[in-house]
Amino acid sequence: MIIVFVLVALLVLSAFGALHWYAWRRLVRDTTRGPGLARRVGTVVFVVGPVLMFAGFAAERAHAPFWLQQTLTWPGFMWLALSLYLLLALLAGELVRPLVSRLVARRAPAPAPEPDQESVVREPEPQPVPAGAQPAEATDTGQPATPAAPAATDPPAPPASTTAAPADPSRRLFVSRLVGGAVAAAAVGTVGYGTYGVVRGPKLKRVTVPLAKLPRAAHGFRIAVVSDIHLSPMLGRGFAQKVVDTINSTQPDLIAVVGDLVDGDVADLGPAAAPLAGLKARHGSYFVTGNHEYISGAEQWVEEVRRLGLTPLENARRELPYLDLAGVNDIAGEDEGQGPDFAKALGDRDTSRAVVLMAHQPVQIHDAVDHGVDLQLSGHTHGGQMWPMTYVAQAANPTLAGLERYGDTQLYVSRGAGAWGPPVRVGAPSDITLVQLASKQA
Repeated sequence: MIIVFVLVALLVLSAFGALHWYAWRRLVRDTTRGPGLARRVGTVVFVVGPVLMFAGFAAERAHAPFWLQQTLTWPGFMWLALSLYLLLALLAGELVRPLVSRLVARRAPAPAPEPDQESVVREPEPQPVPAGAQPAEATDTGQPATPAAPAATDPPAPPASTTAAPADPSRRLFVSRLVGGAVAAAAVGTVGYGTYGVVRGPKLKRVTVPLAKLPRAAHGFRIAVVSDIHLSPMLGRGFAQKVVDTINSTQPDLIAVVGDLVDGDVADLGPAAAPLAGLKARHGSYFVTGNHEYISGAEQWVEEVRRLGLTPLENARRELPYLDLAGVNDIAGEDEGQGPDFAKALGDRDTSRAVVLMAHQPVQIHDAVDHGVDLQLSGHTHGGQMWPMTYVAQAANPTLAGLERYGDTQLYVSRGAGAWGPPVRVGAPSDITLVQLASKQA
């Protein structure tokens, strides 16, 4: 097993190195005139970027000192996002490069034609006059002939310079710089806009979900759903406050925090999570674990969110006015003997009442269907977070984002409020969702 892991790791590292070499070649080597400052700086960037990326992941997983995590993760994780979009833009650049080359060739001025040697009319060279002979202009008037003026001679040509004039950048260099500049601008612009979309805070989304068992009196019951906040060395207290302010602005009846709250220890991220104590809802705030809680230490975070005023639902159910609210642990807890237990959370309940289930991963929907759940609230997918990873996330989950029906059970999947790894989202905007329940009897 260890040998297989090592071989896979070497294969991944080789592919990663080859892609970086290709990007360096196109963006640095092909756009510079030999060894110089520009090439040296570009080479340093393409070496230091991957090193910081691996160092950032290692520091976070090893629970290194928090200041070191912050120092390494920002540049390292941002390089991950930037290298992805540099590669995609370079692949697009390869498709348009031949067209750009042809256009540049058409617009380039044609070289001046060399004169045709056979068509040049040469002036007759003056012939020397023999000594004692009369010049041709002399006449028989008896007057002495005027001496011919000495023939004018052209000044001697200056010696040819031995130093050639510096040549303009070649057409190939010009095309490489043009395409490389467009590639870099596209990648930096994409990552910059994606980062802004995360750090400004999630946007509010509203969804209406009709439930057959919901009584008329509960029509319009509002649940604020937030998942995947991912507080980390990169997204801290200020980001948590934006999430809390957005949720409270909806004046919800109930708040559901559906896992992946943090990426780190309570000792490091406890201050970042402190604003969660300000969550306000008439029927309380509830929390279930996600897979990242089990990486960070699920037990300590369950106790921390309880201290902040949230109610953890660890394979448990609460009877609320008009409906039941249940929660199950994440699948990742199975390795620690704390996996999901649907029978414990949903057994012995009144099946005539509507039940809403909080479960971090959408793949838990099949167990929810078997246990007669009316609505499951999930996250985990991030909506793919960064295109084209959306296709990978879509293949791994029954629902990528939004509302879908599975038999008599409905599943709503939030794209999440934060981001894992690089704080960048492309094609998958972050959200906090206000789910408004609708009674079919209303």
